Amino acid sequence: MRTIISAISAVCLLLLLALSAPVVAAEGRQDKPADVAGTWAITLDIGGNTVTPSVTLQQDGETLTGTYHSQVLGEQKVTGTIKGNAITFSITASLEGNTVKVTYTGTVDKTTMKGTVSLGELGEGTFTAKKQ
Repeated sequence: MRTIISAISAVCLLLLLALSAPVVAAEGRQDKPADVAGTWAITLDIGGNTVTPSVTLQQDGETLTGTYHSQVLGEQKVTGTIKGNAITFSITASLEGNTVKVTYTGTVDKTTMKGTVSLGELGEGTFTAKKQ
């Protein structure tokens, strides 16, 4: 009887270890960054005003660089990161003699992205973007 209980206990322990192994492996694994390289058409809404800049991104793993194009802010260098599908990129520009840091924070879903944009002390807005 004691041998049967020991055998059942051993089987239960093995099953428990086998079932928990994928959970431990998943916790240690990081999601591969979304592919965001290319040109994106942005629709930016700031207090009911809509502007349509674009950004061309180059990607090296999680690191982003590129060029931002806007009628208001001109052409600016972009830096940022992509972790899984979470993206953040920013530019620093001059607007009416003041330096403004513009930071986009959002999520990527294949060929679209959406999120918020911060213009420092000038306010915030929302954006959507579509890969061209």
